[in-house]
Amino acid sequence: MPAADHLAEGMNVPDPLELFRAWFVEAEAGEPDLPEAAHLATVSAEGRPSNRVVLTRLREDGTFEFHTNRQSLKGVELARNPHAALTWHWKSLGRQVRVEGAAAMMTDEESDAYWQQRAPGSQISATLSEQSQPVASREELETRHREFESRYGYFPVPRPSHWGGYRVTPLRIEFWAHRDDRLHDRLEFRRDGVGEPWATARLQP
Repeated sequence: MPAADHLAEGMNVPDPLELFRAWFVEAEAGEPDLPEAAHLATVSAEGRPSNRVVLTRLREDGTFEFHTNRQSLKGVELARNPHAALTWHWKSLGRQVRVEGAAAMMTDEESDAYWQQRAPGSQISATLSEQSQPVASREELETRHREFESRYGYFPVPRPSHWGGYRVTPLRIEFWAHRDDRLHDRLEFRRDGVGEPWATARLQP
């Protein structure tokens, strides 16, 4: 008997974000560590790609949110080329989701709201770090962290002006499900712009 079609339900979903939300609920239950972690790919002005892992959140407006130091490599690259790609890999479930779209900075108010949810230690690290820049030693970072701790104590740390959120508006979403013999299931949703209908296609592995 043929194996079950893991993406058959997706062919009848008009909005791929509905399918993403359903998969993410399962990832929260079945993936042991950080199901919200995704690989973020950006491209330099010279066309050189770079990749790293960020924590993400699907917003009510259908965009994907992450936060970072905007003076970091990814921030510099997004300022020059706002196209980005995100990939979630939930190994425990044998699933992967890829998103491609345009990234834009979130407002100061939105960034402040997220910043206030962060633990004080994380706020301090984000404040003192000149992300992606060289540092002489680990000891230097730890010394600076202790200095910030003594300065702020238990009081809130103000959000640095160079730290904030981005939202990625998806124009392409691909769902991938593991199958034996590498005959995997792939389902693509693609649209020409925000508000346009999604076109659906099953892709070969």
